[in-house]
Amino acid sequence: MRLVSSSSARGINQKIFRAYNAVYEHKGSQLAADSGDYYKDDIGNEYFKAIGNVVITQPSGTVIYSNRLDYSASSQQAVLTGNVRMIDGETTLTTNYLTYNTGKQTGTYTGGGRIVGKGDTITSKNAYYFERTKDAYFRNKVIVRTPSAVIYTDTLQYNTMYRDAFFFGPTNINGRKGEKLYTEKGSYNTAFGIAKFNKNNLYTEGSRFLKGDSLFYDRDKGIGEAFRNVLFIDTLDKFYASGEFGRYLESDQSIMMHTRPLIKYVVQQDSSNNDSTATDSTLVKPLTKKEQRKLEKEQEKVQKEQEKQAEKERKELSNQGIKQVAIAPPDSVLSPPVKDNIKVDTAYMTADTIFSKVILVKDYKPLDLKLSRDGGTLETSEDVDYGDPEEIDIVSTGDSTQLDSTSLKTPQLNPVKRQAPKQEKAKVTAPEKKTPPKPLDAKQIQINSKADSVLRRNAVMPTGKEQDSIMKKAFVAAQTADTTIKDSTVLYSDTARTRIVRAYYNVRVYKSDLQAVSDSVYYGMVDSMFRFMGKPMIWSDGSQISSDTIYMQIKNNKMDNALLKDNAFMVNAVADTVKFNQLKGRKITAFFANNNIDRIYVDGNAENLVFTTFDKTNRIKEMFHDRSSRIKIKMEGKQIIDYHSIHKVDQKIYPLKFITQENEVLPGFIWKPEDRPKSVEDMMSRKRSKSPTVLDADGDGKPDVPPEKGTSSKPTEKKEVPVEKGEEDSTKKIEKPLTPIKETPAVDTLQKKVNPVLKPLKEIEKAGN
Repeated sequence: MRLVSSSSARGINQKIFRAYNAVYEHKGSQLAADSGDYYKDDIGNEYFKAIGNVVITQPSGTVIYSNRLDYSASSQQAVLTGNVRMIDGETTLTTNYLTYNTGKQTGTYTGGGRIVGKGDTITSKNAYYFERTKDAYFRNKVIVRTPSAVIYTDTLQYNTMYRDAFFFGPTNINGRKGEKLYTEKGSYNTAFGIAKFNKNNLYTEGSRFLKGDSLFYDRDKGIGEAFRNVLFIDTLDKFYASGEFGRYLESDQSIMMHTRPLIKYVVQQDSSNNDSTATDSTLVKPLTKKEQRKLEKEQEKVQKEQEKQAEKERKELSNQGIKQVAIAPPDSVLSPPVKDNIKVDTAYMTADTIFSKVILVKDYKPLDLKLSRDGGTLETSEDVDYGDPEEIDIVSTGDSTQLDSTSLKTPQLNPVKRQAPKQEKAKVTAPEKKTPPKPLDAKQIQINSKADSVLRRNAVMPTGKEQDSIMKKAFVAAQTADTTIKDSTVLYSDTARTRIVRAYYNVRVYKSDLQAVSDSVYYGMVDSMFRFMGKPMIWSDGSQISSDTIYMQIKNNKMDNALLKDNAFMVNAVADTVKFNQLKGRKITAFFANNNIDRIYVDGNAENLVFTTFDKTNRIKEMFHDRSSRIKIKMEGKQIIDYHSIHKVDQKIYPLKFITQENEVLPGFIWKPEDRPKSVEDMMSRKRSKSPTVLDADGDGKPDVPPEKGTSSKPTEKKEVPVEKGEEDSTKKIEKPLTPIKETPAVDTLQKKVNPVLKPLKEIEKAGN
């Protein structure tokens, strides 16, 4: 060590050289103090102890202040105590006890301290600072405060130049705007707000949760991206989605998922409507007058018994002095009251890509389907504009704001370049231009030290167990059916928001009692309208529904109506046979009430084809074929009480011997059981077949083989002969078709079950709930 200057000096006990206002130099470092004692031990090691206004100046420009100093020249180790502050460029370290090596340029504190630089303040119990690399390591209740976030962790590596923070244990990052990040291993740049996590990661923003094996977050852009085992939950909207990639935007609270995405809907099921195993193969068929009278008598008998029972109860209440309040008869159009014993089921949906976001209600574009429960006017040649699928663009429908096409593409994540701003680099490389740092006030250091001590003592450090609890609660909340009644007719404020959902390309839906496929699906929560587009098909039990587009609407938490537009077809496999009951038209409209189908209208070349079976043997007896401009079906509960053919073309009954492969299916008949998802696993692992749609009249699940060229598929041994009603036993040849039977209302006498060809619409109602 070399004494550079001093105001005065003296020797003590011939061992210690005490200098006042001394400045020593050792290997490029300067040590100054009000007074300092220099001495050597028995083996020649040099030591320097200083008191009062201690200042260490490094060749790099780093300056350290303290009240006391103990310095060993051999190890270049300095121990500074009392109001210690180390200033390295724009970084300032303050503590009351610091161990610093002037050769290695490393500093350590173990009794609590803080580092402040470029807007970030980090406090911890222990810290290690490396001046050359500008890296600092913090341990034991580490708290990082930035203008945009507060970070809590127990282990942290931080670079003061690039403002990169690296985490090696449970870490919480709480954003100033309410967003929260959790990880157990990853990095976060406090300057740009870029986070990259890869162990037990979770992003939370309000009621929304995003989790994945790897997580990327851009604070300035408000983008969160998760990779592998991704899970997104919105507890407010009861929205649950999983997949291998998810991208969340804070601006519109949107989530896009692809690579095996899966949405789960918890739907409400009314306990009174849980007959999902009904397989009655009877379609809408006309009854004889004898059967109709028999049914009417049975209904009158049941009604009289109910009236007697009600009168008996009324008398009993009257004897007890209790007045009975008159109750209005239930309206079949109104939905039933919500029951306490609500049952729930889970519906699953997957597609190539699933997208959902929150928009302003005023920007939502509801469709006016012009539906009327009385059927409206009978259509002739002009079609009503229902909003064609091409007009319902899967990217832009639902709000007036155009979605950026880049948001639907897998983002290219470029690593953040480790470079400091130019002006910051200039300050580091040209220290001679910097203004000398102003020493901190010793009183202020003590105030900060006490405040940091209280902050660390009160800080709640993450342990990792809290995140599991948070996700479990979010999962339970998202999987709880929403029983809140929503009315799409109410007026919303200009700031009211709602969520829309889009699924496109290879959409598949699976529910225990309902399955569906389509090219795309759109759903808006304002009017609770589902739009299945692109050759949609829906199955339930032995029934299949198909059309060019299917619309379904929910009102008051119950299914209200469904519209099958263009090439509407409803098919039901007849039990224990290879025949199919069929109902088709240009469009089919169904209305629901009291958890059941209330009425159905088939418009535009309406046709109804039904196979009649013997009650005991279930063997085919005859086939009924009805053609008209409109078929109207009225139901009550689970019974068909009215059937009308309007502008009837003809009605025919074919005995079994005259049923051929040509007349047993209606034009446009489709039967594709191979596309039907059989389970959740099957739905996720298999897409609908790309083969062209073919007929499957024999019902074996395999395409029918077309006849060879030059041959006819029509059987030669039989001739199609329509037979009048009541002549099903006739075997005589008839030269010409008989005139159609008279139009008469039809009543379904099977009171056990409702016609299963209508079953899918009932199951759609459950899914909509």
